[in-house]
Order: sequence, then C-alpha cells, then structure tokens
Amino acid sequence: MPDKLSTSIQYLKSVGPKRAESFAKIGLGTIRDLLFYFPSRYLDRSTILNSAKVVQHVVNGFTGEVTIIGKVIDSEVHYYNRRQIFKVRMKDTAGYFECVWFHGAKYFKNVFKNGDHFAISSKPVLTKYGNLQFVHPDFDRFAENESTEFLHTGKIIPFYRVPKELRETNLGDLSLRRIIHNVVESFSDDLNETLPDHIITENNLLDIRRSVQNLHFPNDFDSLKSAMYRMKYEELFYFEILVALRKNLFKNKKKEFSFKAKAKPLKEFLNSLPFQLTRAQLKVLTEIRKDLESDKPMNRLLQGDVGSGKTIVALISMLIVVENGHQAVLMAPTEILAVQHLKRIVELVKPLGVKVDLLIGGQKKSERIRILNDIREGKIKIIIGTHALIEDNVEFNKLGLVVIDEQHRFGVLQRSTLVKKGLQPDVLVMTATPIPRTLTMTVFGDLDISIIDEIPLNRKPVKTILRGERKLPNIYKFIRDKSKEGYQTFLVYPLVEESEKLELKAAEKYFEELQSCYLSDLRLGLIHGRIGWQEKENIMSEFAEKKYDVLVSTTVIEVGIDIPDANIIVINDAFRFGLSQLHQLRGRVGRSDKQAYCILITKDELAAKTNQINFNFDYLSPALIEKNKSIIRLNSMIKYNSGFDLSEIDLKLRGTGDIFGTMQSGLPEFKFANILEDVSILSDARNSAFKIIHEDPKLYQEKNLLIKNVLKKNYSSHIHLSQIA
Repeated sequence: MPDKLSTSIQYLKSVGPKRAESFAKIGLGTIRDLLFYFPSRYLDRSTILNSAKVVQHVVNGFTGEVTIIGKVIDSEVHYYNRRQIFKVRMKDTAGYFECVWFHGAKYFKNVFKNGDHFAISSKPVLTKYGNLQFVHPDFDRFAENESTEFLHTGKIIPFYRVPKELRETNLGDLSLRRIIHNVVESFSDDLNETLPDHIITENNLLDIRRSVQNLHFPNDFDSLKSAMYRMKYEELFYFEILVALRKNLFKNKKKEFSFKAKAKPLKEFLNSLPFQLTRAQLKVLTEIRKDLESDKPMNRLLQGDVGSGKTIVALISMLIVVENGHQAVLMAPTEILAVQHLKRIVELVKPLGVKVDLLIGGQKKSERIRILNDIREGKIKIIIGTHALIEDNVEFNKLGLVVIDEQHRFGVLQRSTLVKKGLQPDVLVMTATPIPRTLTMTVFGDLDISIIDEIPLNRKPVKTILRGERKLPNIYKFIRDKSKEGYQTFLVYPLVEESEKLELKAAEKYFEELQSCYLSDLRLGLIHGRIGWQEKENIMSEFAEKKYDVLVSTTVIEVGIDIPDANIIVINDAFRFGLSQLHQLRGRVGRSDKQAYCILITKDELAAKTNQINFNFDYLSPALIEKNKSIIRLNSMIKYNSGFDLSEIDLKLRGTGDIFGTMQSGLPEFKFANILEDVSILSDARNSAFKIIHEDPKLYQEKNLLIKNVLKKNYSSHIHLSQIA
C-alpha cells in the first residue's frame, strides 16, 4: 500500500512545482515533512486587549507590552527632515489606534494593505493629541475569519517561520498557514504511531496523531502542553534507548585478559611519589582496579577539576596493566600536552624501568619508523600521543588499556578507532571540564563515573579578582614585585577574530609594548598558535626552567601545562572568554603550596558593574541570563573555585547544545526537549528505556518491535555510533 505521507508536496493545493522547489531548499519535500514543520510561536487570546482598555492602562501608568488586534483603515508616508515616516491607522471593536515606523517606509507600505487584519505587539503610548500609538511594533497578519474566530472562540493562532526562500515565491504567513492547515486536516490521521502502546498508557501520553494536530492548531494551552510533553518524552525516550543499548553492548562483551593489581610494585611506586594521594584519588583507584580485575571491559569516565590529580590516577592504572604484560596508551588532544604528559610520566616511572615513548604528527620520519616498530614489537609499554595514534600504520603488540585525556575534544569515531586497535581493551576517559549531573546522566549514561572531588592537600585556593583596564599599571607593578619572590606570570590575550595572522599580530604587539615599557626589567617569552609544537615545547621548557619571568600567550596554554612557580595569571579582555575556558586558564596556576592569583581584566565600566552585583546563582532566569551573560561569567569566577559549581552555571548560560554537540556525543539533537528544564521527563524516559533494554536487549519481544523499527528507520546512524562508542 503506497505511503501517502511520502507524496511530494508539489501536488498540494496552492503549492505546485515552483513552490515545491522553494520548500525543498528548507528541507521540506513531502507531506510528512510539512506535518512535522511546527509553529515557532502562538498567539494567545488571553493576552489580547482592546484599544479602550489599552488607553485606560496607559492613563493608569502602565508601561509594559500589550497585544491588540485591528483592521487597517488607511496608511500614509510623511516626510520630516528628508526622512520618510510611515503611519498606519487601524481600528478594532472599541476604537482607533495607529502604528508608526521611522525606517523602512517602502517595505511597510507593501505589507499593510487596507482591510487586512493584524495582531500588533508593543509598548503603547498616548500622543499629545490623545491618540493611542505603537512605535515600531511587532506584527502578525491573519485573515478576517481567523481574526473573528480567534476573538470569539478563544482559538490559538500558530505562526510559522517563513524563510526568504518561501517569501521569494510570494508565500507569506497566511498562505503557509492555510497550506499546513489543509495538510493537518487531510493527512494527520495517516500518521503511524512511533511509541509502543504500553509506553503511551504507562506515561499517560497523547497519541502521535492528536499530538501533531494539537501542536499545529491547539484549541487551548492545555492541549498544546500535552502535545509538547508527548514529543519531548519521545525524543528523550529514544535518546535513552540508544544510551542503554550502548551500555548493554559494552557490558556484555568479554575481554581476553583481566589485570591483577600486584601489591609489591604498586606499593613501591606509591612510596616513591613526592606527594601523598588524596582520599578521593584512592577511592577512584579502587573503582578502576575492580574494573581492571573484572572479565568485562572497563568503560569509565574520570572527572576531576583542574589540578586534582587525574593524570597520576591514570598512570597507576597504566602501570597495573604494564605489570600484567600489556601495553597502555594515553591519547591527548594537543602535541604540547602530549609532550608534557611524556616528561612527567618518564620522570615518575624512571625507578621502575618502564619504557615510555611519544607518537605525534610532527616527528621526523626515521624517528617515527623506529617508534612504530617498537610499539609493534611490544618494547614500548606506555605510549603517549595525539591523533597520530589512530592512524592505520599504528599496530600495538598487546593493547590492554586506552586512556583518553580531555575526552570532549575527540569525536566518537576517533575514540572508537583507537579502542579497536586492542582486543577489548579497558577504556578510561578523563575530563577536567566537570559535567553537570543532568548531562552525566544523559550523554554519558553508558559510562561508569568516577569523580576526584578534592584538590591535593598542600594546595591553596586560587585568589580570583576582577579589575578594570585602568588598573593595569598597578597589576604590572604587582607582577614585578612578586617576581622578586620567585613568582612567574602568564599574561593571556584572547583571539579576537578567527584569524591566525591577527592572533600573531595582537600577541606580538602586546609583547613588544610590555617588553619596552611596563615590564622592561623582567625577562619575557612569547607563545602563540602560529608556532610549531617543538618550538612551543622549547618555550614552555624554558619557562619551567625559569629562563622567563613572564610568558605572554594566547589560549594555547589552556589545557594541562603544569609549572609550579607560575602562580599569577592575568587574563586580558576576560569577558571574551567562556566560563569553562576561564576556569581552565585559571587552572594553569596554583600548582604548588604558594598562594596563586588569577586577575581578570575587562573594560572599566563592566568591572565596576560586576563588582557591584551579587547574583543568586540558584535562581538565574533566562531573561536575566540573556541581559547579563558577561557579568554572570565574571561574577561566578570570583565567587567559585570549583569547576563542578561553575559547570552548572555554564550549562545555564550556554545550553546543552553548545556544550555537547552531536559530533561529540554521537547522539541526536533535541527539537523539543531541553535537558535543563525537562529533568523529570528525562528521568521517566530513562527509567522506561533502561528497563526495556535490561529485559529485552535485542528488542525481540512483540511489544518492543515498534521501538526496533523506529530505531532502524530514524536512528540508524546513531545505532552505528552507539555500537562503536
């Protein structure tokens, strides 16, 4: 039987081949596509006032926004000082009002035709002649019968996004709404259900047909709310089905070897360390050790704030594997960070005689060939590298453990390529960007989670202060004074535009200015994105050896560099950085028992305003966030040292999509659901999804066959990713 919903929209009334081409440009080709092209907003009758009530409101001192519906009576263009002013006179059931635009008269003249009906939204004013006026209002046009029905029956009118591709074929709000109304009336009953009956019944959900009908043309806001709930639930349910499948797939695999932690060499290594592990590190090590000893592959996420000691935990895990005759690999996102890891690890394992080496893109051919041979023959026990590790010519001898540092910088496919180079190796992914609980439950719901929530015992919290640009001379004096006590300083400048040439120019300009003026008595180094990894590494080594007092830098120092005497970081134009990036940069200092300082520099007026305001971070409304993003970021940096606290604020500021795109998570985007606001729906959907996969992991049961078919049809690429993640 043919599928009506797959029919091209060119055969619909008022569409035709030419308009169908325009629809295709915005991804709408079939009747099904139009059924799922939902309104961007709705006009609510309960917010409408007539002109007499609006006048009364203004007289009583009301200054807010109102919505009023009227019919165009006439319009005219006035000229004032060579400027065209467009005025529209309108009428509703209670009287007259006017709308005025001081720009765009030519455009508006073609929009407002006599007899047309509009909803006008704006702040009302009374002119000196007592006329009710709206200046530069928002407006929506609809048909006379819609206007009548709307006002007398309480209907809700939907408004759809009408991109320029549609407007170019003379298709506007009214015509698009009519086309979609006909489609919903004629074809919504042909929709097939996408959720099993038992899920719909257990969760008291609307069926798919009524949901689509109510999303387009709801009779009231309760109907709209029920339809929206159903669509959110469905998105989150299939999201969690994919997560549950991933977890189940990994859990049911068996690794060829399990690794026994050998007490004596482990104890000797721990005793050789120049510091004591924290309780949090020891707790996490116990969790990892149990995974290594299990016959099921480890799939664990290790979260820890900057400077919390994740790398040493990863190293001990790698040594357990090495002691059992296998290789371990550590993949870092940048060459400079890989080199840093190498230096530190080589120093720590020197007493054990474990061979460690580096594989990165910038090595000489002869050196690379030697390293590849040594990896293949099993001579190198711990291999540290970058994306170079996943290339085809890299063959491991006995890969037992894969550690991935700063996991959010690698895509799903990159991670899986490395894992496939071993026979079900254990996997430990690490992040210094703490993840809010809600996201951990969703995006990383297939991973076991370990958290290091303590900083090393001898560390003092970094003092973070905000200063305006006019205070810079004082700050340079502070840097000079502290250098006499052995302090070193990072001076960070943002990349203002996405251009390496501009970045280089900006960094060099500041460097020369500081060297010749404010910091002329100190030794300055310069590092930026345009130089190669080897030169970057040389500069960082010279900084660590105290050949420089100050390092002028762009954000290339953001992740992982550990220089104990660098205990001042000055971040210029701090308002240009994201909250996560600011926290990562702050993590470059405070790596010793000295008091460290993070000085955020911004425009004077922004600094003054930020220092005066004290937000309650538990109650950040969307409106407050939209107006005060920079202030909230800077304010929270001063108030909080913990990355876990900052991650919750960052999630509110940026939303989930910006933090974890589908490229990284391998999971679908949400059209309806918002993980921040829909936690209870997410929890219900997760519980149902995990229960189903636990009881029927292959989805063989008849009641779950619909889930299987929907997954194949709508989520096939995500199933592939879930199997390899």
